[in-house]
Amino acid sequence: MAAPIVGLLSPGDMGHVVAQVLQAHGVRVRTCLAGRSERTRQLARRAQIEEVASEEELVRTTEIILSIVVPAAARAVAERVARALQVTGRTLVYVDCNAVSPRTVREIATCLTATGSRFVDASIIGPPPRQAGTTRFYASGPDVEAMVALGQYGLDVRVVGEEIGQASALKMCYAALTKGFTALATALLVAAQAMGLYEALVDEFALSQAERYRAMQRQIPPMPTKARRWVGEMEEIAHTFAEVGLTPLLHQGAAEVYRFVSTTPLAEETPETLDRSRTLEQVIATLAAHLPPATVEAFFA
Repeated sequence: MAAPIVGLLSPGDMGHVVAQVLQAHGVRVRTCLAGRSERTRQLARRAQIEEVASEEELVRTTEIILSIVVPAAARAVAERVARALQVTGRTLVYVDCNAVSPRTVREIATCLTATGSRFVDASIIGPPPRQAGTTRFYASGPDVEAMVALGQYGLDVRVVGEEIGQASALKMCYAALTKGFTALATALLVAAQAMGLYEALVDEFALSQAERYRAMQRQIPPMPTKARRWVGEMEEIAHTFAEVGLTPLLHQGAAEVYRFVSTTPLAEETPETLDRSRTLEQVIATLAAHLPPATVEAFFA
């Protein structure tokens, strides 16, 4: 069987590496870069992804589309693809790989299946797959075989169920811990810094919470480059928890932490311009310096 032609929206940090993996295994990957940033265009060129002029041309010339975008853009991208399918009269397989809630992905599925296309709910756990064995693509839904087929071309695809929403729910629960932990750790370290207790706190962490402290040292310094994207992901997690009767407040709070980080100069860096020598202590000091000054003064009044 010939390898499928895959459409990718969009070749960002994760997407362009996924494209490289597929291409290395004989899959042609195409994208539409209309309206995309210059950085995304550079990533697409670096990955040697074929470019088409419009989303209509993309759906005419591909068999399966992978949507890998920021959570806040997932619905809008799906709606544009659905319009392109209606205009062209084409059908294909649409795979939503985004960090969104089960409710959101079901709404996206309804939008796409209304065109006669098939839909796969998917989620990505792990970093961009530059090394084999680091990244899993979980998939669910009645048409999951279309995504499973990409397992022949370098992707680690794992089926978690027959219902649309299950793969997204898995991602929500997973990221609730990983990115939720990073938000919590950032908040408490910034609070300690603001109150003049940073050194005392991290000394105690080094003694009694060594593994968690090492995780903070790894995870927090590069986090500001991703903070804007993670706001939407935390909000989707909050929606997920609310759907099953749990409080959404934990991850609404995490979203607010990332929203605060995104207002600081650190969030203006990209993965390419990130100062990788910057320490955890330096990141926390910078963030604390951007707290409202009256807040800490009032605390000690």
